[in-house]
Amino acid sequence: METRCSFWDVADPIFDARIAAIDATADTGMHGPEIVAATVAFLAELAGDGPALEFGIGTGRIAIPLHESDVPVTGIDISPHMVAELREKPGGKGIDVTIGDIAAADVGGSFSLVYAIWNTFINLLTQEEQVNCFQNASKHLRPGGFFVTDTMSPLPDLRRLPPGERARPFSIEADSFGFDEFELVDQRITSHHYWTEDGRLESWWSPCRYVWPSELDLMGRIAGLSLHGRWGDWNRNLLTSESSSVISVWRKPDSTG
Repeated sequence: METRCSFWDVADPIFDARIAAIDATADTGMHGPEIVAATVAFLAELAGDGPALEFGIGTGRIAIPLHESDVPVTGIDISPHMVAELREKPGGKGIDVTIGDIAAADVGGSFSLVYAIWNTFINLLTQEEQVNCFQNASKHLRPGGFFVTDTMSPLPDLRRLPPGERARPFSIEADSFGFDEFELVDQRITSHHYWTEDGRLESWWSPCRYVWPSELDLMGRIAGLSLHGRWGDWNRNLLTSESSSVISVWRKPDSTG
């Protein structure tokens, strides 16, 4: 299948070739088989017999197994390096991908399911971009189709952030460490990662704009979508104040007349 570049193609300074190679070979955490299987099962049920569009397809962590479960998948991603790694994986060459901005790129066609997962949505750094992403999802959905987001919940970390402090470590290991930097007024979190590799220190940072569930629901209403359900993980466990993830599903109304 082809890789198309859209009008909105830009060089992505965050998800470069180095990070794409790391993502492509990862097999723990969000790449672990249990999380991948639960995610694919959740999305396949919503897609039904129809095709799916992934916003931020990356190296195919979910797209490839979902495609192999008989759900035709198309993707959008801003990083050509991530898509290049997808192409090298078994099954990756059979997926159409557009290089572009998930808030604006148009792939044509209509889908039973559009999804933006593992914090892809909050990689959009302004509220305007996030609203545009909802509208772009709605534009690509068939009547009765679903839009799924998987966003981090900032509440557990914000509750533990001491007054006056802006940073909190999330990992301290013998050969790596990381911390999150908070900008509360702008709803920004920047994750800083440091690790050793072949005797040298490597680093990477990734910014996001976190969102509250009520803000997501308003974005959905602006895009003409209604909330279908919300959970704390892909196994549909209850969302609580200690949940680290927020899985939300919106539905586009059936056509009338």
